[in-house]
Amino acid sequence: RPGGWLDARLRLTDPRDLTTAVQRLRRLFDLDADPYAVDERLGADPRLAPLVAARPGLRAPGAADPEEYALRALTGRVEAEHLVRAHGKAMDAPSGTLTHLFPEPAALAGRPGPLGALATALADGAVRLDAGADRDDAQAALLALPGLDAAVVARIRARALGDPDVAPPGADVPDSWRPWRTYALHHLRIAGETEEHRVLD
Repeated sequence: RPGGWLDARLRLTDPRDLTTAVQRLRRLFDLDADPYAVDERLGADPRLAPLVAARPGLRAPGAADPEEYALRALTGRVEAEHLVRAHGKAMDAPSGTLTHLFPEPAALAGRPGPLGALATALADGAVRLDAGADRDDAQAALLALPGLDAAVVARIRARALGDPDVAPPGADVPDSWRPWRTYALHHLRIAGETEEHRVLD
């Protein structure tokens, strides 16, 4: 927003949750990035230079809840809405139109197909997406699950794991954009250059 500030209003039932809430916001909005380093590298590329000049300091969105994002990336928006209605946890105090939370992985574990496989792996710790998780290990574990293709795993790696240098399959991302290829793809996506750059949505 103009001025470079992010306004956030938190409704906490326990003040001790403040630190966790702030950490989640920082991860969601990529507030720990170094935009100067990103812009310096990408702005030196002739293709990206005008995009960086138009949107200096562009961030790469993350995920407030990495496990929820992974499940939503696999299922898509429509199926995710069905899961909330069928398995979501009712909030003690609704906030506006928000009445239910996305189901925890344990609530979806054991279901048939890729969704159940991913939920089970998240619930039992076979796949870790927390801030301390090793990105390469997580990617290997995700790709070993049935039904998770490289495109879905790339989205999970970029957003749930906050990887700044993801190159999804089929995307035109030269090595000269490293280590900020995730940011380069967001510049291209926002500029509407091609549909292939929507892979990190």
